[in-house]
Amino acid sequence: MKQPKIIFVMGVSGSGKSTIGKLTAEKLGYSFFDGDHYHPKSNIDKMSKGIPLDDTDRRGWLETLNGLGREHRQNGAVIVCSALKSTYREILRAGIENSLFLFLKGTLDRINNRLSLRKGHFMPKELLQSQFETLEEPVDALVVSIDDTPEEIVHRAIHLLSN
Repeated sequence: MKQPKIIFVMGVSGSGKSTIGKLTAEKLGYSFFDGDHYHPKSNIDKMSKGIPLDDTDRRGWLETLNGLGREHRQNGAVIVCSALKSTYREILRAGIENSLFLFLKGTLDRINNRLSLRKGHFMPKELLQSQFETLEEPVDALVVSIDDTPEEIVHRAIHLLSN
């Protein structure tokens, strides 16, 4: 890659965003930020109770993540965020010319199986269906299937990023 980029790793809960984002950042020498760590307590409380977030809940969180991207656009960063709707992606990329989205795509069944194995996360697997219903698949993102190992997914993602 010739110039630093802000890479938003997106997808529904359980698609592997944190794992893939962290590995991708390490390979590129970029900073890594997990969007889950930037949710306000009110959002975490809501999701913990099995209540999906609405656009109002997400707005401030997305603006915070955009601020992280703007702050790190000179040296590059990988930011993990579900970014389910195109309007959310517009908020995330606002003012960041050299940004892109890496969409981790998987089926409801596959991701549901993953979530059933995950422990200690505030996002209950019962909200997965609502995430798939909210998801507007991006038309302007790099798309990678989650069917391979994390290492294979990152290898494919780095290859796509370098083209």
